Parts: sequence; structure tokens; C-alpha cells
Amino acid sequence: MSAADAQEIEAEGHYVAAELCGEEVQVIPPSAWRASWQRALNQGQIDFFAEKILHPDDYDFFLEVDPTLEEWLTFVEDASSRSGEPLGKSAARSRSGRPTRRR
Repeated sequence: MSAADAQEIEAEGHYVAAELCGEEVQVIPPSAWRASWQRALNQGQIDFFAEKILHPDDYDFFLEVDPTLEEWLTFVEDASSRSGEPLGKSAARSRSGRPTRRR
């Protein structure tokens, strides 16, 4: 999914289904997650992050079930696989660990 497609999905409010603690919830596809949301997640602000990516009707369910870290990671992986874009995939070329040899 291109960045433009991801922005369009977010703007139109399109969601994919993913399983959270045994229940299907609607989530914005991971390729449309904003960098600021991911920074919040990396800082441990899971409630803030969940509020941004979950459909408003499903955020209350998230608060109610209060998932464990393992349940949350399983959910994020499920959302990623169902959207067709694995997390961690980068369009950037991988760099070799070896320096370029000089002549």
C-alpha cells in the first residue's frame, strides 16, 4: 500500500478487522498509522495509541478488556497480517555492514 493510499484510507475512515482478546475490532491499517502515534506507542502510551488506531466504537472495548502486553502484540500482528502489510517492512534498501573498500 502506498503512502497516498494509506492517507486516503485514514481520511475516509476505512478500517480492517483484527482480533483483540477473542473479539473482532476495527483498526486503521498499520500502513496508515501516523509517525506521531507510533512514537507514543514506543514511549509506552498504549492507551493513546489505541485511541488513535481503533474505531471509536471499539476503544471502549479495549479499555474494558485491558489487554496484557502479549495480547496487545498479538492484536498488532493480526492487524498487520490482515491488512497485507507486515510491520517492519521498509521500502529503503538495506545497507551492508561492510565498509566500501578504498583503492
